[in-house]
Amino acid sequence: MNRKNILLAAILLPAVMAFAQQYGGMWIPTELNEKEMKDLGMKISAKQIFDPSKPSIKDAVVQFNGGCTAEIISPQGLLLTNHHCGYGQIQKHSSVEHDYLSDGFWAKDMNGELPNPGVTVDFIADIKEVTGSVLAGTQNLDSKAAEALIAKNLETVKAGFKLEPWQKVIIKPVYYGNKYYAYIIETYKDIRLVGAPPSSIGKFGSDTDNWVWPRHTGDFSMFRIYADKNNKPADYSKDNIPYKPKYFLPVSIKDKQENDFTFVFGFPGRTTEYLPAIAVEKVMTETDPAMIAVREVALKTLNEKMRTDAETRIKYASKYAGVANYWKKWIGEVEGLKKSDAVGKKKKYEQTLIAKNPQIKPTIDQLNNLYNEQSPYSLNRSYYSEVTRNAETLSLANQYINFMQSYEAGKMTDQTLTGFKNRLASFYKDYDAELDAKVTAQLLALYAEKTPAKFLPANFAQFKEVNKNSATIENWSKNSVITGRGTFNSATASANIDKVFANPAELIKNLKNDPIIQLASSMKDSYMKTTEGKYAELQDQIDVLQKKFMAQQMETDKDRKFFPDANSTLRVAYGQVKGSNPRDAVYYGYQTHLEGVMEKYVPGDYEFDVPKKLVNIYNTKDYGMYKDKTGDVPVNFTATNHTTGGNSGSPALDAHGNLIGLNFDRQWEGTMSDINFDPRFSRNIMVDTKYILFIVDKYADAKWLLNEMKIVK
Repeated sequence: MNRKNILLAAILLPAVMAFAQQYGGMWIPTELNEKEMKDLGMKISAKQIFDPSKPSIKDAVVQFNGGCTAEIISPQGLLLTNHHCGYGQIQKHSSVEHDYLSDGFWAKDMNGELPNPGVTVDFIADIKEVTGSVLAGTQNLDSKAAEALIAKNLETVKAGFKLEPWQKVIIKPVYYGNKYYAYIIETYKDIRLVGAPPSSIGKFGSDTDNWVWPRHTGDFSMFRIYADKNNKPADYSKDNIPYKPKYFLPVSIKDKQENDFTFVFGFPGRTTEYLPAIAVEKVMTETDPAMIAVREVALKTLNEKMRTDAETRIKYASKYAGVANYWKKWIGEVEGLKKSDAVGKKKKYEQTLIAKNPQIKPTIDQLNNLYNEQSPYSLNRSYYSEVTRNAETLSLANQYINFMQSYEAGKMTDQTLTGFKNRLASFYKDYDAELDAKVTAQLLALYAEKTPAKFLPANFAQFKEVNKNSATIENWSKNSVITGRGTFNSATASANIDKVFANPAELIKNLKNDPIIQLASSMKDSYMKTTEGKYAELQDQIDVLQKKFMAQQMETDKDRKFFPDANSTLRVAYGQVKGSNPRDAVYYGYQTHLEGVMEKYVPGDYEFDVPKKLVNIYNTKDYGMYKDKTGDVPVNFTATNHTTGGNSGSPALDAHGNLIGLNFDRQWEGTMSDINFDPRFSRNIMVDTKYILFIVDKYADAKWLLNEMKIVK
């Protein structure tokens, strides 16, 4: 048997697999489910993961630029995160002449590392539960009075922390406001790009493979944290030195086996595991399909030009990836919610709770009524927000509308005006007015078709025909004050913006006569009058009941160990290395290899090209210590860790706390895990550390970086 058949035979899993994990879980690191972690194979203690009094693994894990996760892998502050997390920085350093997106970038030494103004990393120094202090005195108050007292208590609690000058504290609710935790944060502000593979490695498979297994993507990039001479946070300076961490992660290149314990440590963004069945049903049948439809139209239009024009590809690369990411995620989410019978399971669980505690029935009944009443407003909110976000011309118009309102209300200071002009200059740098006129024309037609007339401006039905829209919007765009054709191109934007804003009163007069501004204003006015207020009013009522429902679940179900929903704070998820059986007669192994990269290779393709050097390495089999027992280099692997957005770049660690992978995605069939984690289908996808080091060593010839690391063989 060849290697692929051996692997296939090894993963002929039964249709119903047994899982030791009862639930998923994104656990606060001070409250880990240590017993289950050890039952699954963990060899270290919870204290070794998080200890505020001495170095622990948490000192090597940071939130990267407010959205992703990264980890320190050397005593000189070398930082590892995803390629897609560093993509914006790689793009900013790129040009047609120096196309680091296409060619990759590798500093030859520390002097060649590139600064990234505005990029930050956050360390969590400590976590404290402060529920008692925050909720003090609120027990017998109505929701509005309680909310006001909580806001006052939060300020008092924050003021009570003794902080160093470089520290800050944030307090976040969990369990829908039934508990509160304070996080002591240290922010470092001098972060430099060290290395990134070309997109043909770091983004291999691009949109086709996004959220899909099997994957073969080297989704990693490297940065470095710099500090002042005292190892404290400092703004960028050539005199800064590499940060000396309290702890850094050893990098393991040991082979992986099915059922090996693993855990992921990072900053997951948002989950909603405890919603009632009615809420999940609305997501599955209404709001997700609406958002999918809008983004599908925008992506198709952008893609047609990006594939044929290199300048557009570079200009729109980061934006396109951002739009496509959640478009595809929502598609998988809908499929997974249906396949896992999420609504059915929720309804059954609610009946179980009611049988134990009849007081829960009125709560669920009220939630059902509120969600049904909110449904049309929620659907319009989804369409409106997605249309005005993905039609950049409308998004731009709304920025100018906000400027006009602020200026005429006397709230536009010199500082806010400067900030607004800077944002415009950044926007115009990556904006193609002619291309976006096509996108806007398509999305207006979709909005006109899908939205009841009561939510739309008068005469909006005129936008139902795409061809007519195309001519109209293109004409408006050519003559618009805001689209900036020939005025705000990337080379002259900043200087010309200053000229345009030199006479704000004249500018506002012209803006009010601009048909694009008038269109965006009419859409916004209709949305605000018909939808926003009613949606928010109902959501406030839902939030109060959801808090009550959460408390009732925790009080009633004593057999279940609850974990809080993700909220962009530091969390630990754990599981085991596993393949999957997502549908009848389909079995996936847990590991992919370099051979799979070459099987997908399409020379010159936008998504599946492979650099010639990597092809040569494959042909000569120059794998060194990075091959596994099959003789090939492992690329990606899957496990049952419960992850979500924000976990991108999170370290995947083994039973001993060694780095074994870099989290970057989830398997298509399990993206519903934000709402309904199901161990049968939910898999996170990671870049194998063997592949990361293989690319750094054999492809990039950056051995000086390997010399910094502690490599576990």
